[in-house]
Amino acid sequence: MRALRSVVADSRQQLVIDVRPRTLFKVAAALALLWGLWHLVGIILLLVVAVILAVALDGPVSWLEGRHLSRTAASMVVSGAILVAVVVFLWLTWSSLTSQWQYLTFQLAAVADDLGRRVPQWIFPSLKNRDWASALEPYALGIGQSIVAALLLIVLGFFVTIYLLIDGRRTLAWIVAFFPRESREKVARTLAESRDVIVAYARGNVLTSIFAAAWVLIWMMVLHVPAALLLALIAGLADFVPVLGFVASAIPALALALTVSPRTALITLALWVIYHAIENYFVAPWAYGRRLKLSDLAVILAFVVGAELAGVIGALIALPIAALYPTIERIWLREQLPQETVREHRALSRGGSSTPRT
Repeated sequence: MRALRSVVADSRQQLVIDVRPRTLFKVAAALALLWGLWHLVGIILLLVVAVILAVALDGPVSWLEGRHLSRTAASMVVSGAILVAVVVFLWLTWSSLTSQWQYLTFQLAAVADDLGRRVPQWIFPSLKNRDWASALEPYALGIGQSIVAALLLIVLGFFVTIYLLIDGRRTLAWIVAFFPRESREKVARTLAESRDVIVAYARGNVLTSIFAAAWVLIWMMVLHVPAALLLALIAGLADFVPVLGFVASAIPALALALTVSPRTALITLALWVIYHAIENYFVAPWAYGRRLKLSDLAVILAFVVGAELAGVIGALIALPIAALYPTIERIWLREQLPQETVREHRALSRGGSSTPRT
């Protein structure tokens, strides 16, 4: 019994010696940092959006800077041109878009009510009086609030972007100075490849969204579907969310196509499926290049995680963040991972065989 007490006493004494004040301070600092990051997630998302916009717009700004404009003047010209283009577009289309939006919401509610009458009650027994519009209203309200928050964050991020375009290089150099000198080469390579990924993401998203909007606008006008301009705008904006965005934009299009005829609705559905295949296999590889070579499963998982953590804006920025992992693995984790893992991942990212050579 005395020997057992001695062992317990030694264990307790050893435990007290291991838990030093310095260790406790580190744990407390880590918890405080996590708490601060959690409460500052809005500002962090704002900065992420601003950085993505700044990197995407750095090309035009640098081009103007090479035409004997100062960095400040070039930044103001590019940001001003974007702002003027958005304002002019809204000024020319606002009246038409608002009337089309009212018609769309009315038609969606009518389709939901009709669906509630047609679907047997036993399929959804919890749905009282088959009132689909009321049942879906909380989900629609949540999605709408997330979209509004994302648009507000993008607008605020745009103004932060102007500062980053003007003084971003000095800010970046100031941040890099925090790293030890022996790590700065890795930091420079990471930043360079990250810039290429973000530029490919921004360019690809803009191009695919333009193609999607043009496809929808042309075909909806040919089929005489009401609110063709609004449906094209919805499709173009929704296409910024890869894979799932354009698919979701088919819902309002089908609702309005049904007002023409069931045959028109079927043709509209076929047009969405055809364009989705064209974008995945032809437009997107050309627009994104090889920098964002991710599988549809990886894109969907990144979208779901981003949407769960930060709503619509999280879904938008999830893809470039996920596409940066191969860079992080190759530059920072190469020594910690088996060589076969790095080699096979690189082969997969290039579209080659992942079978290890013997």
